[in-house]
Amino acid sequence: MAQLVAAFASSHSVMLTCELTDWQRGFRVFDLPGGYYNRRGEPCSYADLLAAAPPGAAELVTDSAIEARFRAVHAAMGRLREEIARARLDVLVICGDDQQELFRDLLMPAIGVYYGKTIRNGVRQELPASEWYRRAQMLRLEERVERHYPVDDGLARHFIEGLRDRDFDIAALKGLDEGQHEGHAFSFIHRTYLQDRMIPIVPVFLNTFFPPNQPTPRRCLALGAALRALIDAYPKDLRVGFLASGGLSHFCAEEDLDNAVIEAMRRKDRDFLARLDTRRLQSGSSEIRNWVVLAGAAPDFDLDWVSYTPGYRTEALTGTGLAFGAWRKG
Repeated sequence: MAQLVAAFASSHSVMLTCELTDWQRGFRVFDLPGGYYNRRGEPCSYADLLAAAPPGAAELVTDSAIEARFRAVHAAMGRLREEIARARLDVLVICGDDQQELFRDLLMPAIGVYYGKTIRNGVRQELPASEWYRRAQMLRLEERVERHYPVDDGLARHFIEGLRDRDFDIAALKGLDEGQHEGHAFSFIHRTYLQDRMIPIVPVFLNTFFPPNQPTPRRCLALGAALRALIDAYPKDLRVGFLASGGLSHFCAEEDLDNAVIEAMRRKDRDFLARLDTRRLQSGSSEIRNWVVLAGAAPDFDLDWVSYTPGYRTEALTGTGLAFGAWRKG
């Protein structure tokens, strides 16, 4: 029988493919015209966030403070790469969001599973150095030729049929249209952690971002629990890993929210996670839902290691809560 042997979580922010100078200089300009949400879930501007910033915020975004955080997150990614390799996985289930890469407002499923035999990643475009943000995004793609990564289509189909039988309405994807490639939540994992180790994956899509049909935190827990039951029931002898891709808070980094989520994951407080205020799960912070799915899938796993860095990049404390973790069965 298949066994869930390890669980992981990783931010996939563009900050993680940016250079240090982008953190220290680029975002100071890039973030100014951005749209944000306050802690009540209401739209606000950069100026609003700056006015509400606590005393001492400027000290958090000095060049030296930013460099220390940059070094910390790159060390954490190296550690997580080692943790994944150490698990000796036969397949990795990745729960991530799609930001209008495969789906559009014309049709935006709440939950989807990909069950083709492979999934394609695209090729980077050549861009001038001045387009630093898009160049960083491109680092999630392949250098010269597109790549077709293996998918465990048998386990994926088992998920689709089993979730259907458990009254989940599932979008089933067997392939990609011409010109499409796997979204950033999945390509980042391939390029950063799996690299040339061709471990089959199962992509599970969760609509975290786009109203009106995002799953509630409680539904995310139920989805995780159902996926775990289906892993346990799968007849093949497989070492399965589960990875939540995305999060934590952004595009305004909120340490209190992030730490509360991490601590709830540590103490296995699924009631707290189920009651998360969805007004706090706006924009990029919505990707916390992927971590909640993991909590549902691995209730018997202990948070063995976690790295959290509040990725502040301006005096308004815009940025991303950059988090990485590994769970082991208790």
